[in-house]
Amino acid sequence: QVQLVESGGGLVQPGGSLRLSCVAPGSIFSIARMGWYRQAPGKQRELVALISSGGSTNYADSLEGRFSISRDNAQNTVYLQMNSLKSEDTAVYYCHAGYRYFETWGQGTLVTVSS
Repeated sequence: QVQLVESGGGLVQPGGSLRLSCVAPGSIFSIARMGWYRQAPGKQRELVALISSGGSTNYADSLEGRFSISRDNAQNTVYLQMNSLKSEDTAVYYCHAGYRYFETWGQGTLVTVSS
């Protein structure tokens, strides 16, 4: 069982910033496309951002440039920098790794944006 370990969630005020981290085993991290998804209460899980093994990125259009995904191949870690947070960004954020027919998910980390 490949495990992804997320961290960095918490409570932040509107307009604030958070950085999420996800550590993956080196055997999968080096070849996998990594991604962040989120699921708000009562809603379906949705894509936030993707980054390929080569560093190409894709983002959900709704983010309006506020989030940034990056990866540190030496640390087997993918990051999600979230700026100008809004209440509607409140959700459980999940890390995802995918390679061909293989995929795995992290356990999720809760981000709450509230004053």
